[in-house]
Amino acid sequence: SKREIKMRKLDSTKVRPLKSEQLLHIEEHDFALRPGFGGSPIPVGIDVQVESIDSISEVDMDFTMTLYLRHYWKDERLSFRSNKNKSMTFDGRLIKKIWVPDVFFVHSKRSFIHDTTVENIMLRVYPDGNVLFSLRITVSAMCFMDFSRFPLDTQNCSLELESYAYNEDDLMLYWKHGNKSLSTDEHISLSQFFIEEFSASSGLAFYSSTGWYNRLFINFALRRHIFFFVLQSYFPAMLMVMLSWVSFWIDRRAVPARVSLGITTVLTMSTIMTGVSASMPQVSYIKAVDVYLWISFLFVFLSVIEYAAVNYLTTVEERKQLKKRGKASGMYMDAVQAMAFDGCFHDPEVDMELPAFPEPCEDSDTRTSDTNLSNADTARLKRKRSLKGNVGRIILQNNHAIDTYSRIIFPSVYIVFNFFYWGLYI
Repeated sequence: SKREIKMRKLDSTKVRPLKSEQLLHIEEHDFALRPGFGGSPIPVGIDVQVESIDSISEVDMDFTMTLYLRHYWKDERLSFRSNKNKSMTFDGRLIKKIWVPDVFFVHSKRSFIHDTTVENIMLRVYPDGNVLFSLRITVSAMCFMDFSRFPLDTQNCSLELESYAYNEDDLMLYWKHGNKSLSTDEHISLSQFFIEEFSASSGLAFYSSTGWYNRLFINFALRRHIFFFVLQSYFPAMLMVMLSWVSFWIDRRAVPARVSLGITTVLTMSTIMTGVSASMPQVSYIKAVDVYLWISFLFVFLSVIEYAAVNYLTTVEERKQLKKRGKASGMYMDAVQAMAFDGCFHDPEVDMELPAFPEPCEDSDTRTSDTNLSNADTARLKRKRSLKGNVGRIILQNNHAIDTYSRIIFPSVYIVFNFFYWGLYI
């Protein structure tokens, strides 16, 4: 009746399909099933354009990439008549009403489709039923990195694509144009890495409960820029090692100077090592930078131990000289304390000629005591003059044999170490 027809028109729960949906006959088919259900697997071609690699995180062992992901397949249920053989383009609103491949990113941590100003989704349908489905996606995925050669390393990462529900019996995932299916923006660059290559490959993945699945790989190799680490780690370590060698040219009796220099270089090397470790994941194996910094730290530490040996042997030598000359133990202790606490040069041949502290004497010995004091002042004056005129000669003569050998051995061994280190890792 006319009344029933009027009520149907006013029923808001029933929405008439759009003109485009009527042209594609969407209401006539069940798009919950894949195209060609019950027959051979449907081929779905993939091509990718990488827009940017946003970040590489060594601590989290992942990377973030923005890309255009395009799917190609044929669904005869979407074919339509067209006199001019033109395709129809739609946005994301039609996606929920038709069948689309359920491709996901294996080992992804976070991903999203860009939605500014609207969702970046494009669907293009051709008259013969061929479909192009394109998305703009940012995805963060795992990259299993090996830091054994850090920072002289090259990391190989991959982004893997796979169907979630359809195994190889229902869906065949493949690269649409072979190796040319993967393209990149010419201006892609990273602060710490140089992108050596991009490549596409394919394979199979097996799951015990669901079977075999087609899997596509986006492979890229990243080579780390070394100059930053040369300035921040290697060069300061080299300078600290060379600075520790300065103590070999300082007088062996200048205890404060040599000890403070050794402690300063050791603490500085510890700071450099701590700074490098703080920005790296806590891996259980040794990295290349660890080898260099620990060897450099060992050289600095050995320079401190070298002076400890020199100081000890010098004390033993002076003790023997004092015993040979039959001097009193009090005189010997004064000489040792003077060497240990004032940090000044003391020539034992001159100091030993000085008289011991005079004992209290009678008034009749005043003239003799004045004479002895005058001789002592004269000896000290001669000693000061000789020091001012021959400082270099005195330092060379009073250096221990260990210092002389250390000036040659330490630099030579360190140069050989650098030669082998850079030859091995570069």
